[in-house]
Order: sequence, then structure tokens, then C-alpha cells
Amino acid sequence: MALPLANRYDGIRRIAPTDITTRGGAVHGHLATSLLIRIRSRAHATLQQQMYRGIRRAILTGAAVPGTRLPSSRALADDLGVSRTTAVLALEQLAAEGYLASRRGAGTFVADDLPDDFPSVPGRGRTRTGRHPGPPTQPPLSRRGAALATAPEGAERLAGPPRAFRIGTPGLDLFPIALWQRLITRRLRSATAAQLDYGDPAGLRALREAIAGHVQMARGTQCSADQVVVVGGAQQGLDLICRMLLDPGERAWMEEPGYPGARSALLGAGARIVPVRVDAEGLDVGAGARRAGDARLVYLTPSHQYPLGVPMSLRRRLALLRWAGSARAWIIEDDYDSEFRYGTRPIPCLHGLDAGGRVIYVGSFSKTLFPALRLGFLIAPAGLQERLVAGRRVADQHPPALDQAALADFILDGHFARHLRRMRTAYRERLDALAAAVERYCGDALRLRPVRTGLHAVAELAGADAVKVSREAARRGLEVTPLTAYYAQRARAVNGLVLGFAAVRPDVLARGAERLAGAIDAARRS
Repeated sequence: MALPLANRYDGIRRIAPTDITTRGGAVHGHLATSLLIRIRSRAHATLQQQMYRGIRRAILTGAAVPGTRLPSSRALADDLGVSRTTAVLALEQLAAEGYLASRRGAGTFVADDLPDDFPSVPGRGRTRTGRHPGPPTQPPLSRRGAALATAPEGAERLAGPPRAFRIGTPGLDLFPIALWQRLITRRLRSATAAQLDYGDPAGLRALREAIAGHVQMARGTQCSADQVVVVGGAQQGLDLICRMLLDPGERAWMEEPGYPGARSALLGAGARIVPVRVDAEGLDVGAGARRAGDARLVYLTPSHQYPLGVPMSLRRRLALLRWAGSARAWIIEDDYDSEFRYGTRPIPCLHGLDAGGRVIYVGSFSKTLFPALRLGFLIAPAGLQERLVAGRRVADQHPPALDQAALADFILDGHFARHLRRMRTAYRERLDALAAAVERYCGDALRLRPVRTGLHAVAELAGADAVKVSREAARRGLEVTPLTAYYAQRARAVNGLVLGFAAVRPDVLARGAERLAGAIDAARRS
């Protein structure tokens, strides 16, 4: 006897293959597992595609093992409520791909020899023989790959839209989307066939000129468009620099605490990272020279140290440049959010002091515009730019041309400067709202350090463990990052929190501070 063809529930058809299968002409008793085929009338996929995917899924997960006989195309069509032509086409496609085999006079069966791409993943059904698969046999990762795979990510994000205290996200609710759409549309309408071809690996010339002009005016340095390399975000720029300038095993200084993305880029290049402490004047150059005087590269955020927020003093900047010149080392200056200042004069970038061609400037539009744009830039010393461009050809050839063209228009038409002025005002309001709400709801438990630049604040925590507070905050829908996430040597970490204030409105920050107070109380009780 055969099992009943179908049982219907919740839009799913449970198709039961027959309980007799034949192998090599012999007949064997075999109780087949039911197939679950989901048919939705309003799905994006056609009925044929849904039927094909349902049967294929049953084979791949082991619900239908090799040798299982399927119902006829007519029976499948009747049960699923589709035409017989639809059923025939779905079965023919599976047969053409090697999942099914037809036997004259006997019917259609799951093939004994399944395609070579048949998966064998632990916990995901059975292999083609019906047995559960053993442990994976892939070759191991490289040492650098394993280090990258296990590197800490820093701030953890909850799913969904921006929420209170998210780090690294600007005020996306204030971005002029309609204006950006007009610029994109204008570029699309004027696009030529030549513009659809590969572009300049260094980036669109008009954008490079716009970037050079802006940086010279806003950051107090001198550069030309020929020194600019447009990259797919600052992270790609860091990765490119580290791979081009470091050999595996060479030592590199990194601020302690510091930016996890830079740590990942250094690990990817096989560098030996030397954590160098940060104090009230920024990175301690003397301590770095004593620990690793032979370092090949230094990564730092001198205008707004990440995450502590302190600027590097002029004395330390000059000392670093002198050391780099004598040690023949490179300096990566990550100037990630120095455009946003509150009641203080702008601090010129380190690149503007560099007379020896040691500093590579890294900039990003993720904080000034929006992260999904994935555009950043490097300003390389003379003689290095061409070699960096040669290295970036291996990665992705060049960034998307349409986005580069729209961004060039955005800068050259004056929209970028106006947007920055507007956002400085908005972020000042949000910072003030954060400070007032923390004082009101958290009292002595949380003390904000002064914020003069950037999009986040550091708060010293009393009476509770920062990691526990972070976990309690996540349960309340908040994204609160403990300072320990940015330390390589966790034992030296300050018991504090990093709080972003740019991503949400002042009223959301106020409600978030009230919930944060509850998280602190819960962490204290635990």
C-alpha cells in the first residue's frame, strides 16, 4: 500500500512518497518520509519554482533519501492544485539537474547518485546515503584568517533601526535623501556608454579634486588630487595600507584602547600589534619607542582619540614625526569624525605637520553622510599613491562610479558644507540632551567626560560592572558598549561606557537614559 498523497495545513502540502522503492530492478519495502511543499498564491516565485524548490529541499535535507519514489506528476498536480504542465516542468528540471531519475514503467525516483554539490553539513539532514554526516573535513584557516575570525568586533548592534546610544551611526533621520536622489538621477540621465566601462582605480578625478579642496580648507593641510585614492570606506583603506606596507611578523603600534577595525586590518596583514597606552596627551610616543623602537607602522586617531576622545598634544605630534623619520616608519592618521566640534576650535590634522612624507591620511564619509555609501579616501605621500592604487586593483578595481559622481556633485555644489553645518547644530542639541538626561536619571552612577569633538561620549561608571550593565541595557533595547571592548589588555581597562548620541533624536536619548538607569540598578543587584 502507499501512504496517502497529501495532508493540508497552513498553506503547506505534505506530499507522501510511496512506500515501495526499487533499486536495480529489485523491490524493497521502504517507508518514505513525507515531503513538505509550501505553495503560496501570492509568492514572488512561480508555482513551478515553488514546487521545484520544495522537492529539492526535501532531497537536500534528507527527507527524501536516494531511491525514494515520488508520486506521479498527475497526482502531484491534483494535490497541490496546480496544472499538470507545472508539475511536469518542475520534475523535468530536477531530473535535468540530477536530483531525480525516471525508470520506464516504474516511476520517478530520487537519484542514487546525487549532484556533486550535494551538501554534507552537520545538523542539516543526512547525506546521499541516508546516514548523518561526520565532522567537516575542510582544510584549516591560515593563522591570519583564524586571528581575523576571532578578533573582537567592538560595539555590538541590536537588530533594527538606530536606537539610543548606538555608536558609529550619524543622524540618518536628518540626511537630505530627496536631494541625493536628484543628484543620482541627474547622473543616470547623463550617463554615457564610456562611463559604464571600468574607471580609474584611484577614483573619479572630479571627486578626488573635490576631496583635496575640502581637506585643505577644513583640516589645515596641503595636498593635491594626485595624492588622493578613493576607497570603499575607511576600513578598506586601512586594510589596503596594512597589506601594502607590512610584512608578516613586523611590529605595529596601536593605541590602547583603540579602534577594533584597525586591529583587524593589522591582523589581516600578519602584523605583531604592540599596544601603546593613551593618556591625557594622546598616544605615549616615548612608551611606544621603548616597547617597539623597530616598529614599521603606527596607527592612531590624533584629532579625536577613539574611543577616549582626547586630542593628541602638539608636543606628542612632533615627537611622533621625529621618531617615524629616524625609525623609517609609516604613520596612519585616521581622521574619522573630526568635522564635528562643539565650542572649540578645529585641531589641524597631523598630516599638515608632516614634512617627511611619513603620514597617510584616512578619511571617511560614513560619519559625515551615511555608512551605506561605503566611500572613503586616502591621502598618500608623493611616491606612495601609485603603489597603493596598484594594490587596490587587486581588491575591487574601483568604487562604484555612480556614487562617486553624485558625491562629487554634492561637495562641489556646496551641499556638503551646508550639511556639515546643519549636523553640527543638531549634534550639539543631542549631546546636551544626553548630558541632561544622564544627570537626571543616572545621578552619581554615571559621569560623562567632557565632549569637544565627535559623535560619542565616554562615561565613567560607579558601583556596577560595565559589562553587566551593557548586557542589562541590551535587554532593554539599548546599545551600550563597555570600554573594555576597545582594550587589548582588558585588565587595564577603565570601568566605563561608550555612549553614542548622534543616531537618534533628543527625546529618544532621554528615554534611553531612563532605561539605562534601570540597567545600572539591575547590574548592581546581580
